[in-house]
Amino acid sequence: MSESGDWRSRRWQATHQKIYDAAMRLFQEVGFERASVGQIAAAAKVSVPTFYAHYPSKEHVVMQLPTADEITALVAALPRELPLRERIRLAVPLWLSAWTPEFREAQLIRWRIIAGVPSLRTRAAEFERVTAGLLADALRAEPGSTFGPADAVVVTAHMTALTAGALAWADGNGERKLEELVDEAFEALQRR
Repeated sequence: MSESGDWRSRRWQATHQKIYDAAMRLFQEVGFERASVGQIAAAAKVSVPTFYAHYPSKEHVVMQLPTADEITALVAALPRELPLRERIRLAVPLWLSAWTPEFREAQLIRWRIIAGVPSLRTRAAEFERVTAGLLADALRAEPGSTFGPADAVVVTAHMTALTAGALAWADGNGERKLEELVDEAFEALQRR
């Protein structure tokens, strides 16, 4: 990447973070539903079109999706010889182990906002389906994959369990470890 391209990338990322920080601050101060895109843009000192160049909606500020590259890298780190359920169960602690304490605290704040707004709790299901699709695509793309419809159900069920664990974590204000709550949700899938 050229110096000017690198500079543009850093500038874009800095603006993206500035909008995120302003939005999260407003969501905590006045509530998600009362904070408007115009207020977020003003607090971040950007225009409303700039806000929309970074986030399709205010929901997308708080409801974040992993990238396909992140999911593919996670899948690649898992032992292929294990059954699908076990691979998914290993993926979550592997993913969470990369979280710094600061990032974990930011995620708890984000999930507390989601848990506290009924419309966001509902939207979480949409985002978990998109994440399940990304995970299914990464698994299908593996050499020699025999990923089928039943496997898609397993992936979707585990993503629902992950969301349930994250919401329980937020509802409990982080008193219990996220890993424990997600593991309990995964255990419930095994028992059914």
